[in-house]
Amino acid sequence: MRALGGRAVQALLVALLVGTACFMMVRLLPGDMAYRIAASRYGYDLVDSAAADAVRQELGLDRPWLLQLGAWFADLAQLDLGVSLASGEAVLDLLSVQLGHTLLLSVVALAFSLLLGPPLGVLTGLRPGGWLDGGALALATALRAVPAFVIGIALMLVLAVEWDWLPVAGVGGWREVILPALTLALGLAAASSRVTRDAVAAVVASPYFAFARMKGLSDASAFRRHGLRNASIPVVAYLGLQLVTLIEGVVVVESLFAWPGIGHALVHAVLGRDIPMVQGTALLMGLLFVGLNAATDLACWALDPRRQGARA
Repeated sequence: MRALGGRAVQALLVALLVGTACFMMVRLLPGDMAYRIAASRYGYDLVDSAAADAVRQELGLDRPWLLQLGAWFADLAQLDLGVSLASGEAVLDLLSVQLGHTLLLSVVALAFSLLLGPPLGVLTGLRPGGWLDGGALALATALRAVPAFVIGIALMLVLAVEWDWLPVAGVGGWREVILPALTLALGLAAASSRVTRDAVAAVVASPYFAFARMKGLSDASAFRRHGLRNASIPVVAYLGLQLVTLIEGVVVVESLFAWPGIGHALVHAVLGRDIPMVQGTALLMGLLFVGLNAATDLACWALDPRRQGARA
């Protein structure tokens, strides 16, 4: 309960800091914000100074900054994120649709990474120092060193352009989600495989694992009964960090693959100087960070084998 209370305080601080920081950073961007908003509404060819002045008067952009920021916080206290300055739609309605696309992409990417990373980590951890361990280390290092957009472009060129197996970008059926999800999953799997490998290697080298083998258990049975729970704790803890990285990665990957999620929306909102949309999207991402960290804390607490001993 103390941990959950701490996370609740973090959520409040995130709302205050993210809202203020986004407001100030968008305001400090070069160019006339009213002109950019008018261009987002009507197109650059139809915008002039009169249209920009009309938008400035309509949205109250000529008011002092503190009054505008205070009005946003007052609306936030009523769970109202305001309306998009570009489209006039409620920010909460827009985010509810975009979050669904982002969660779909994140879940598929996480599933791919779990299918690739931890199984390879278990195999290399049971036999550390072998040829498979060395090859997995080299592959993981290469995948972690390459930016996600480079991996995405390479997958586009090979799987979509050269082999014509998958669509290049867009949203529609299940085939459209594979390329962006795989782009995110490869980097996640590279890291999780090494964390799993180190956790499994530590379990295999422990005295209690050696004692289990002395009792006559096979390596597989000893690991399943005495090692899996201990090895899973650092993996689950790192999985929480991966989820945070995953949410950050969708900003680049969604823009690259034209995937209509919150990352793609954030980029367009920044370009259009849509302050309520920027604040709402960044706030949602920040609260997701806090929620995922809280879920990770609870999962590690539930997996801790010392709790079983305490109950016994």
